[in-house]
Amino acid sequence: MATTQSGTHVVYQEKVRPSVGMWILVVVAALSTALMVMPVWQLGTIILPIVSFVLFAWWLNSLTLTIIVTERQLFVGEAHIDRTFVPGAVAFDGEEARQARGVDLDARAFLKIRPWAKSVVRIDLDDETDPTPYWLVSSRHPHELAAALTP
Repeated sequence: MATTQSGTHVVYQEKVRPSVGMWILVVVAALSTALMVMPVWQLGTIILPIVSFVLFAWWLNSLTLTIIVTERQLFVGEAHIDRTFVPGAVAFDGEEARQARGVDLDARAFLKIRPWAKSVVRIDLDDETDPTPYWLVSSRHPHELAAALTP
C-alpha cells in the first residue's frame, strides 16, 4: 500500500490517460500541417509536422487526470476535498454515464470529465457551506473508485 508525504495511506490511485484514438488524432493533425505548407515551403513539410506533433502531444498529455483517494482526502487533478465531506459515490457506465454527463447533470456540479473515458463516478458531497452538490469524475475503473469512496 502506498503512502503520501503526509503519512496517510493511499486507498485508490488512477491516471486517466488519453486513449489510442486521441493519439491517432494528434498524429493525423500533425501530419496534416505538412499539407498546408507543401506548396510554399518544402523544408516545412518535415519541420512543421514534427513541431506540431510535439506541441499536440504535450497538450494532450497535460489533460491526463490523476485521481488519488487517501484515508483522509480525495484528490482529482488539482482539486482536493476532505473525505469527511464525501458520504459516498456512484459509478456509471454506458447509457447511465452518458445521461450523468448530459441530461441529468446539475449545473452546480464540479466536473473533471474526459471525452476518452466514457465511464464516470458521481462523488456526492455533504457540506452546507459549499453549493456544489457533487463531483462528476471520469474513470476507467469507476466501480473501484466508487468502492474506495463509499464507507
